[in-house]
Amino acid sequence: MAKVFVPKERAEGETRVAASPETVKRLVKEGFEVVVETGAGRRASFVDSQYEAAGAKVVSGDAVKAGWAEADVVVKVAPVGPNESVGGHEADAMREGAVLISFANPHQELAGVAKLRDRKVSALAMELVPRISRAQSMDALSSQASIGGYKAVLLAAAKLDKYCPLLMTAAGTIQPARFVIMGAGVAGLQAIATARRLGAIVEVSDVRPAVKEQVESLGGKFIDFPMDESGEGQGGYARELTPEQLKAQQAVVRKRVLEADVVITTALIPGRPAPKLITADMVEEMREGAVIVDMAITAGGNCELSEPGETVKHGVTIIAHPNLPGTLPLDASLMYARNVQTLLLLFGKGGEIKLDLEDEIIDGALLTHDGKVRHAPTQQALTGAQS
Repeated sequence: MAKVFVPKERAEGETRVAASPETVKRLVKEGFEVVVETGAGRRASFVDSQYEAAGAKVVSGDAVKAGWAEADVVVKVAPVGPNESVGGHEADAMREGAVLISFANPHQELAGVAKLRDRKVSALAMELVPRISRAQSMDALSSQASIGGYKAVLLAAAKLDKYCPLLMTAAGTIQPARFVIMGAGVAGLQAIATARRLGAIVEVSDVRPAVKEQVESLGGKFIDFPMDESGEGQGGYARELTPEQLKAQQAVVRKRVLEADVVITTALIPGRPAPKLITADMVEEMREGAVIVDMAITAGGNCELSEPGETVKHGVTIIAHPNLPGTLPLDASLMYARNVQTLLLLFGKGGEIKLDLEDEIIDGALLTHDGKVRHAPTQQALTGAQS
C-alpha cells in the first residue's frame, strides 16, 4: 500500500492545500494510505477532523518529518522549499525514488529542481501537464487561472470609483464602466464573463485570432491586430512577440487603455518574462481613479509600473497580487485537489505506484526522474546557471 503525504504549505501567502477531505476519501478507497500534517487545510476551511473522517491519519511534531521521509508520494501546491519542521529543505527530507506532485515554477526555482534531481525524486510539475483533451481534468493551470480571472474583476470593481453597470436613475444616467482585458486565455475569459455579469463594457486584446469567437460569445468586443502571422504558441498559449510586433500591439491598444476605467492583464508566456503591454507613459495618461489588475506579476508583470501588492501611480491603482487563487482558498483547493487526484490515479492503480514513461501526460509532466532533469528548458537553465 503506497503512502501519500499532504504537508502544510509553508510558502508565504499560500493558503491552499493539495488534498481535500473529498479527495482523501477517494484515495483511501483506491487503496492508498494518506497522512496529513495537522493544520494543512485550515486556511482553506478544512479542519483535521474532516480529514480523519475521510480516512487520513493526521500527524504533528516529529511525525511530520517521518511523513516526508516515508511517503511514496508527496502532494503540494507550492514548490518545495525551506521547512523548519524537517530541519532544512523539503526536497532533502524526501526519500530517494519518491514521487512529488506540485507546482514547481522551474525557471525561478532552479536550486529546488537541482535538489529534487539529486535526491532522485520523480517530480511531476502541475504547470507541465500537457494541454491535451485527455489531461483536462488534471490541468491545474486552468482551474486556478479561472479563479484568478474572477477575483481580478471583483478586486477591480471594489477599488473603482464608479458603478460597473449602466444605470438609469432619477438623478440621471450613469454610464457603464469600461474594462480592457489583455489576454483571452482561461483567466481572461473568466474575467470577461465576470465583468459582463457586472454590466461593464468589455474590450479584449489577444494576439491569437482564434480566440475572437470565444470573446464575442461572452459579450466582449475583440480588438483586432494587424499581424502578418498568428501569435499562437505551443499548448494554446500566446508565443513571445518580436519587439516590432509588441510595439504594434501597444499602439493599437493604447487608445482603449487610456479610455478604460479598468485594465486587467493576464498575458503569460511559459518560461519567459511577462511581456510589457502597459508602459509607464500609458499609466501616466490614464484617468485618475482608474484601476489596473496585473495578473502576471509572478513573471515580472505586464505593466512597467507593477509592484507586488497594491500601489498608486499617477492616480491609478495598480493591483499586482502574486496569488489570486489563494484569496479564494476553499474552491481553489477543491479544484486543485481534484486535479492532483486525477493525475495521481493515472499512475497509482490500486494503491500501487507505477510511472509509465511512455504515457504522454506522465512524460510531459515529469520535471525530474531517476537523477535527471527531463524538462529540456529547465535543464538548459540549470546548465547555464552552473557554468
